[in-house]
Amino acid sequence: MRIHILGICGTFMGGIAAIARAAGHDVSGCDANVYPPMSTQLATLGIALTDGYDAAQLDGVARDADVFVIGNVVSRGNPLMEAILDRRLPYVSGPEWLRDHVLAGRFVLAVAGTHGKTTTAAMLAWILEHAGLSPGFLIGGVPENFGVSARASTGAYFVVEADEYDTAFFDKRSKFVHYRPTTAILNNLEYDHADIFPDLAAIETQFHHLVRTVPRLGRLIVNGEDAALARVLARGCWSEVERFGRAEVAGTGPGWTIAVDGTILLGGAPHGVLRWHADAPQLGVHNRLNGLAAIAAARHAGVQVAQSLAALAGFRGVERRMQLRGRVAGVSVHDDFAHHPTAIATTIDGLRRAVGSARILAVVEPRSNTMRLGAMADRLAGSLEGAERTYCYAANLGWDVAAALAPLGTRASVHDDLDVLVSAVVREARAGDHVLVMSNGGFGGVHGKLLAALQARGRAVSAKTASG
Repeated sequence: MRIHILGICGTFMGGIAAIARAAGHDVSGCDANVYPPMSTQLATLGIALTDGYDAAQLDGVARDADVFVIGNVVSRGNPLMEAILDRRLPYVSGPEWLRDHVLAGRFVLAVAGTHGKTTTAAMLAWILEHAGLSPGFLIGGVPENFGVSARASTGAYFVVEADEYDTAFFDKRSKFVHYRPTTAILNNLEYDHADIFPDLAAIETQFHHLVRTVPRLGRLIVNGEDAALARVLARGCWSEVERFGRAEVAGTGPGWTIAVDGTILLGGAPHGVLRWHADAPQLGVHNRLNGLAAIAAARHAGVQVAQSLAALAGFRGVERRMQLRGRVAGVSVHDDFAHHPTAIATTIDGLRRAVGSARILAVVEPRSNTMRLGAMADRLAGSLEGAERTYCYAANLGWDVAAALAPLGTRASVHDDLDVLVSAVVREARAGDHVLVMSNGGFGGVHGKLLAALQARGRAVSAKTASG
């Protein structure tokens, strides 16, 4: 099959491209402002990549395409899409193509939730791999154990990160309604994606659409502490349900719990202790719950708890999830994908539990559509309360970030110039500090700029000392 993918450089669509190529399809694609690393990854796979959406592609690189796979970044008015419509050429969404050509007939394990999808899906894929099940997977990040975000595989199992974002301009349902999983993790649910959903109730409706697709022999692994998910299930459920949560909250009920020391319990009976890789500890309560959900889901695929615990002891994390980017003169620079206030707060809390009384300097970019719209402005200051200092990059935002962060007083500063922000952080940072960068984008390469500036400061101090 000859496939041309519109919006190929996104993590999801790039994963579709890699899987299609591995399955033997002839793949090409296009996107706007093409840049590494995705452009490099696609080129390595032998995928022809066009910069932009010029309709001339239909008479060039995409001339013989059997189908056009449309990413949700493409909207009406896009010149290539308009030409496809005018010529009545065949097109499908990415989730549709994945369902029909990859997921059909397989044991699909889908990981849904506002937070933790990528990490939990990566944990689950690694557990299945460690158990010898050789799963295929499509994950919205790069698990360190695999080095790639997507893999075709011919095995019976497939792990997919089940995103609630819309499918395409012609299908406004959430992506996950297409996956038809046998096992579905519902990790948590709160308001997000303000550019698509008017309120939390609208997202709950989409989650119930997902619940409706799970067969009677399927299983839902549900966060028992989440009120929104309880409302979703109350609307109707036709599958087996296993709930998970913290032992100190859930007690010793019939579901899965994890104690503060990492002990896993099912129905109150202990099944071992969750321990992380020494060089890649997964910080925070939220990651213990992510691990617990992955263990429960893997058990539905036939993997015993002991096998799952052994796998997670070797789990090396996911790129851009509390990733240490470097350490200069005792100052550590971490990178994390957190962008929603809840994720920001739990990320800071996880780091705090690891570093104790050491100072945390939070560097945050409100870049997601929800944050850019100001839908979470009133929660931003509270989410950053656990950091000693906050530096917020607020270029081109249409709301008053300084006012939103006013409750933090002098502990917070707002910048619309990235170099000025970097200079301010470096002036403040001292040995033992942890600089925590949080954004769902590239953030202008701020991590490298911080490390370079810290190195330059060190050289300047050394030179001054040497000169007496």
